[in-house]
Amino acid sequence: MKIIESSRELAPFQGGSLVATMGALHEGHASLIRTAKLAKHPVLVTIFVNPTQFGPSEDFSRYPRTLEVDLGLAETAGADAVFVPSIGDIYPDGIEIAKRQATELALPPTANQPKLEDAGRPTHFGGVCQVVARLFDLCRPSLAHFGEKDFQQLRVITQLVELNSDRWQALKIVPCKTVREPDGLAMSSRNRYLNVTQRQDALGLWRALQVARECENLSNAEVMMRATLEQHGLDPEYAVVRSSKTLCAIDATTNSARILVAAKLGEIRLIDNAPFGN
Repeated sequence: MKIIESSRELAPFQGGSLVATMGALHEGHASLIRTAKLAKHPVLVTIFVNPTQFGPSEDFSRYPRTLEVDLGLAETAGADAVFVPSIGDIYPDGIEIAKRQATELALPPTANQPKLEDAGRPTHFGGVCQVVARLFDLCRPSLAHFGEKDFQQLRVITQLVELNSDRWQALKIVPCKTVREPDGLAMSSRNRYLNVTQRQDALGLWRALQVARECENLSNAEVMMRATLEQHGLDPEYAVVRSSKTLCAIDATTNSARILVAAKLGEIRLIDNAPFGN
């Protein structure tokens, strides 16, 4: 496996499969890499903790950075190369200019209309779109694999590519199923923040999704989800059933629906989602 530290070394991997990460890799990332490997393209993993997608009070400074472990996991999962860019590679004009530019981007509707992640983190998807677009421009993949665990992010990136088809003509976004622990907890880099008691409480997110899937009435589903989260000591931010495509309220044009939850355990924020119905 090749370790790439400069964008000048990316040319041999253009046209391949991309798995973009912020590091702190776990089995969910390994699953993305293994899925990408099935396409028979070179698999390029990127590791970059992107400062422009963190709000002022969020955990950028303490976000886990475990590069040596990450490189080992990526290699074991089958990555052909890992790109560890510098700030200069991603933001050649510097961080402060990049942060300002992120707030000025024209975003896809799924980034600012649903009032889910975008409600509590108003600058988040500007930073996500900014860094993902930069990685697409540098790496020029034909396939980019993203997990369904961050479902709004997946929809934002998919729509970003659709709206910029001239810029990334050959690029396809490949959604990959959420990888879970045996008890149902969605794998996340932030799970390592949880102590033993919080780890058990965090199962409330998965149980809330299961409760919702047993409901036929959407209003009942949302009420029951909030109650389930609170029973596990979680502070709900949202617990909703939305259109899988737009992430807005379900209407007559909706073909499929998604359950989406976000809640906090103390200072730790967790999200999860699942399909609603069959």
